[in-house]
Amino acid sequence: MTISTSERSPAERAEIVRARALELGFDVAGFCDADAPPLQTERLARFLADGRHGDMEWMAARSRERAAPRNLWPEARSVVMLGLNYGPREDPLAVLAKRDCGAVSVYARGRDYHDVVKKKLKALARFIVETLGGEVKVFVDTAPVMEKPLGARAGLGWQGKHTNLVSKKRGSWLFLGAVFSTLEFAADAPEPDHCGTCRACLDICPTRAFPAPYQLDARRCISYLTIEHKGPIPREFRTAIGNRIYGCDDCLAACPWNKFAAQARETALHARETLNAPKLEALARLDDAAFRAFFSGSPVKRTGRDRFLRNVMIAIGNSGLVRLADVAEARLDDASPLVRGAAVWALSRLLSAAEFEAQRARRAGDETDEDVRREWEAGRKPASSCAPR
Repeated sequence: MTISTSERSPAERAEIVRARALELGFDVAGFCDADAPPLQTERLARFLADGRHGDMEWMAARSRERAAPRNLWPEARSVVMLGLNYGPREDPLAVLAKRDCGAVSVYARGRDYHDVVKKKLKALARFIVETLGGEVKVFVDTAPVMEKPLGARAGLGWQGKHTNLVSKKRGSWLFLGAVFSTLEFAADAPEPDHCGTCRACLDICPTRAFPAPYQLDARRCISYLTIEHKGPIPREFRTAIGNRIYGCDDCLAACPWNKFAAQARETALHARETLNAPKLEALARLDDAAFRAFFSGSPVKRTGRDRFLRNVMIAIGNSGLVRLADVAEARLDDASPLVRGAAVWALSRLLSAAEFEAQRARRAGDETDEDVRREWEAGRKPASSCAPR
């Protein structure tokens, strides 16, 4: 039965909702108002003005709505921020040493978090309306909502020097979701910054994507390059990508606060064995149907087969394993120019100069895509200056 909101104080309502959120399996819940602090708005505007969002035009297109919950939904008075732990069982960076395997970001090794988190958010939203009244909207990473700053304001953690949320109790591994409500809830105190003088997340970044602490240039970020970027990956970053074929966990995994992290309780978020260290050779052979089947229920499917195979070709080129040259060569006839171009680069790394030139001579005049032709021409140029450290 719905209890009149006048019969509950904002603090009581918050505790009722927090208790229910934990019952539903969320690991942490916090509350903040629906306004945006000026600093958050200023940082977003500067990030966009500097072009650091790359070709993620959707960030600029709805920047005003992104800046504040009330800009997105004027009736909102409060935001309930929820965190769901997805901590890995083993060292997430161990796969980087396996040259014949691909490294998939921890968050994408289990079931698609959008589905898992949204199901819980909807259950909590129904509870709020049925128990306390008001109206609600739920969001999980698919709308112009700045989850990380909101999570910090709601006391779930603080934004570390790598700009991601860090929790004293759970480290770096939290999926975030939000419930906007027309009700007023008592706000939680923001978590103070506990980064101190630590630079572990900044110093480990293979592509130097952090111009300064608390600043990210997405155009240099491996997660952006392998997931969001639609075209050929800039040559200066290819060597540094190593065998990371979907996302990157380096800055998250380096955080010392992970000593308090635990494996995810939600079994749907546990890694599939097939995604812990998948073989590059097998991945390179996936056609569109096989790609969709292999990554069914996984967020990897969202990036599409062509971009994914582009990443696989980059990893093969970085493997140093000459036996994988035949795998890359087979992709020279791929229907996607994006894949063909990456395959050319892989061969330029694995074949001798004479073998590469022989390949190029055999295919002279056959290629119609300008990007792919440029890859053949640049094939024997020096490797990236942005090498792994």
